[in-house]
Amino acid sequence: MVTGPIQQPSTAVAAAPPLVAREHRPTLHGEVRALARALAAPAGEPHWRERLITRLGPVRQGFAEHVQLTEGPIGLYVELLHQAPRLDRGVRLLTREHAAIAAAIAALQHVAELPGVPDEELRGRAGQLLRALHRHRQRGADLLWEAYQADLGGET
Repeated sequence: MVTGPIQQPSTAVAAAPPLVAREHRPTLHGEVRALARALAAPAGEPHWRERLITRLGPVRQGFAEHVQLTEGPIGLYVELLHQAPRLDRGVRLLTREHAAIAAAIAALQHVAELPGVPDEELRGRAGQLLRALHRHRQRGADLLWEAYQADLGGET
């Protein structure tokens, strides 16, 4: 027997990004670091290529989640542009980078799975991908700093 009002679930919680699910898996940053460690191992080491391919999967998935959390209909970029429309140029740049980085991840995975591709070529492509991910992460951090530093009147 119910003796009080029935509580309805909050619609705000239902509309929030799936952050709880993300807390139970490694972060994209951690996945990128694991890829960098796999890349740093000697190429002559047994199963080097397989480890590289194995590490690319979580990076690809984590990056896809990052794109959804930032570009999605309730994503970070929507919120940023609502609060600070002046950041439109930076958001557009990051969005274009998303497409380029996703394509680079897919291309590297494809090439790594081809027999006969020299390890040096894989190392070079993977290094370019890691640098692109690092630059993207830094640009995103700079954009957030700009948004909140300027909007909150941070110290100068």
